Amino acid sequence: MKRVVITGQGTINALGHDVPTTLEAMREGRCGIGDLDIRDVDRLSVKIGAQVRGYDPGALFNRQQIALYDRFTQFTLIASREALAQSGLTFAGQLAARSGVVLGTAGGGVNTWDENYRSVYEEGKNRVHPFVVPKLMNNAAASHVSMEWNLKGPSFSVATACASSNHAMGQAFNLIRSGMCDVMVTGGSEAMLTFGGVKAWEGLRVMSKDACRPFSATRNGMVQGEGAAVFVFEERDHAMKRGAEILAEVVGFAMTSDAADIVMPSAQGAERAITGALRDASLNPEDVGYINAHGTGTAANDKVECAAVAHAFGRHANDLMISSTKSMHGHLIGGTGAVELLACIMALKDGVIAPTIGYEEPDPECALDVVPNEAREAKVTAVLSNAFAFGGLNAVLALRAV
Repeated sequence: MKRVVITGQGTINALGHDVPTTLEAMREGRCGIGDLDIRDVDRLSVKIGAQVRGYDPGALFNRQQIALYDRFTQFTLIASREALAQSGLTFAGQLAARSGVVLGTAGGGVNTWDENYRSVYEEGKNRVHPFVVPKLMNNAAASHVSMEWNLKGPSFSVATACASSNHAMGQAFNLIRSGMCDVMVTGGSEAMLTFGGVKAWEGLRVMSKDACRPFSATRNGMVQGEGAAVFVFEERDHAMKRGAEILAEVVGFAMTSDAADIVMPSAQGAERAITGALRDASLNPEDVGYINAHGTGTAANDKVECAAVAHAFGRHANDLMISSTKSMHGHLIGGTGAVELLACIMALKDGVIAPTIGYEEPDPECALDVVPNEAREAKVTAVLSNAFAFGGLNAVLALRAV
């Protein structure tokens, strides 16, 4: 099987409009969660979120593009431009034919849905813009990335709720490892912070009204975020021949289904995904130094994840560092695993472990080293990134230092 490395990364999220700013915020334990600035926020019970602030689409896209790009697509294109610029790749001929895009999103064009429902139902209009369908469809971001970069290989979107990005990146990994592709642009994006988007999530009663405190006994729910992160996955020999900077190696991936409940997670399903990723990567439990947790800050998710980690790693679980960066950038739903992969690469490349901020009191059911409140310097050679979604869909990636 082919080996797969990462040669580019890009992002825009509540912590920063690019990778350096985001990583600096993670090192500092800075929180990107604040008061929501959206229409009809006074009608919401939950009025906080991790918004991308100071963002002017008109400075990056022309009027015709804005008419065609939902906010989640805009975020994806911004992140992809940074990632591809770092990779130094251009696509033509055979390379274009052997390169593609796999992106994750749960909601797709939620802003477009929200705006046009208002137009039709609230304002009574009988017509909508001709581009509404191509703007809101979940594959819009993947399609526009393929067109902007001339990527003519496999290009599609994955929608598995909160595991969408990890599933997408896992598929990209397998496409290269199998020999089908040489390069894949992959990651995920989400932009659900609209009145309709937040109101729908309020109904689940899993949202915090004040802060995201994963693993803390005082945790009271998740906080939504928005943004995107995109990576360039590349066949290792291809990257080395052209002298590319390699950020990390992707060495394993596993996915499982709980087949149990639509919203309640299963420790057994999560554990099988973790052990499957270790097995696929040929890693022993003691090889792993850090896990970027799913860590949503809900009572059920955090204790189930800790139980899964404890069972999968045995005695080594006490020596692991496990943190949830959702405490800083919020839960980007389908895009969250991609932003979290930035923290995994930082751990491997820079020796900095991003913290779980907002941690107040220990929870006996989350008795692991959750790197509370402050980043930590530590040398790690292998990491995992966990994603466990509604519907019982689990996806875990394994990365190794180079």
